[in-house]
Amino acid sequence: MAGYLLLGAGVGALSLWLLPQHLTRDGWPRLLNLVVTPVLAGLAMTLIGHWRARRGDPVLRIDRFACGYLFALAVAVVRYNFAA
Repeated sequence: MAGYLLLGAGVGALSLWLLPQHLTRDGWPRLLNLVVTPVLAGLAMTLIGHWRARRGDPVLRIDRFACGYLFALAVAVVRYNFAA
């Protein structure tokens, strides 16, 4: 789990290099993005994990809600705190 947090923070830092400004306006849209986006990413990873399991493919660790959520949360927190 710690690896996904570190990887997400690294991706968040890389995204600041590519897109240094916030992607949403000030106020509640930015906070909503910080809360909702990681949940949606975790749900998407869960769906991908179920799809992979049905196909008989190996299910990766990131195909679980918690890992996808933590990765996306780390990206969102870095962007929330450091974007211009």
